[in-house]
Amino acid sequence: MWAKLEEILKRYREVERQLGDPAVVGNGARASQLAKEHGLLARVAKPYLQYRQIEEELAQAERLAKAESDPELRAYAVEEMQHLLQKQQQLRQHLEELLLVDPAEDRDSIILEIRAGTGGEEAALFAADLFRMYEKYAHARGWQVEVLDFNATDLGGFKEIICSVTGENVYRELRYESGGHRVQRVPKTEQQGRIHTSAATVAVLAEPEEIEIEIKPDEVRIDTFASGGPGGQHQNKTQSGVRIVHLPTGIVAECRSERSQHKNKATAWRMLRAKLYQHIAQQKAAARAQERRDLIGTGDRSDRIRTYNFPQNRVTDHRIGLTLYKLDAVMNGELHELIRALIEYDRKQQFEQLSLEKVVAANSSED
Repeated sequence: MWAKLEEILKRYREVERQLGDPAVVGNGARASQLAKEHGLLARVAKPYLQYRQIEEELAQAERLAKAESDPELRAYAVEEMQHLLQKQQQLRQHLEELLLVDPAEDRDSIILEIRAGTGGEEAALFAADLFRMYEKYAHARGWQVEVLDFNATDLGGFKEIICSVTGENVYRELRYESGGHRVQRVPKTEQQGRIHTSAATVAVLAEPEEIEIEIKPDEVRIDTFASGGPGGQHQNKTQSGVRIVHLPTGIVAECRSERSQHKNKATAWRMLRAKLYQHIAQQKAAARAQERRDLIGTGDRSDRIRTYNFPQNRVTDHRIGLTLYKLDAVMNGELHELIRALIEYDRKQQFEQLSLEKVVAANSSED
């Protein structure tokens, strides 16, 4: 942990130095890119500098407590030590959480995709329920939700719905939601009262800045198609739907929700950049460490990560073996307990991995 923090601090100071270079200041694009990196690194570097400052103050307080003969001053030093230790512990926990996400990946804007899986109309209704669950959680956190595209069904479900969520720590908290979600309940369309199992998939994509993802014009193909947007008779009469294909990777992004082809095209570009950013991040992750290929944080949509059992009012997260008997509250947006448990589990796994790497490195140096 401390080696990683020192590495981040070193890069933070290096970027700060470059931002003071007149040659860099004169290069608008480079300066903007460095300023963005500096801001991301500062989220970790500044709390770490505070932690180091507290360490120094704590050492001074300890020396005073040992050397002081005046009982009143000694008691003051001990009280100050307790205060500093508490503050140090809080900062350490904060730093551990910050390290769960690489500063370069720590985004305040995401693209959230929810798609109905197996189960027909019931799966579409479940996808709609999941969207409302995330929407309520987002509003409770003070985040902004903007629907970018959707494909609704006659009964009020969604074959797919795509939205952006913007706010502090949004990626850090919702990144664990990527994967397969399964529901067990009696569908509205079921006449016999039998419990059915349906599924939906969720993908959480960190949304990058436009300057971070360079897409050359000859690398994409842009198609238009008849949009099924609002307005009844408007449907299928204009070519307002836009589909963008990134030819080198085969990644596709499309939007049809607006009557304006211009708006749909702008939204499709946002989706494409987010998907490409995730694609690049996953390639780096696969080469970097096995832990990123574990279930948490992989975004693998084929994995079943959670089951929502309505008859038992039960929700189970299969990655960490956590079961809560308050599904009604969870579906109402009360996700904090699940998200906190996932963060804690991921933090434990990552630091166990760091400890293992340290042991391996020590053994290698001895050889």
